[in-house]
Amino acid sequence: MNWDRIEGNWKQFAGQARQKWGKLTDSDWHVVAGRKDELVGRIQERYGIAKDEARMEADEWAKSLKEEEKMEHTRRAGH
Repeated sequence: MNWDRIEGNWKQFAGQARQKWGKLTDSDWHVVAGRKDELVGRIQERYGIAKDEARMEADEWAKSLKEEEKMEHTRRAGH
């Protein structure tokens, strides 16, 4: 899923992000507010991983949202 869309609909996706990255604090989530660079930085810091790895995790999560959205659309369409 496009990060502009994630940022624009952050309230919709924040719960899923919190489940995935439980080590991030409420303060972290307030700063992230849907911004990819902030999320990557916080993941890197809290989990002690390289920036590239944190970015890859964020991208995989965004991709999973796209797949989930596609499945939901198909389910609503009755396919």
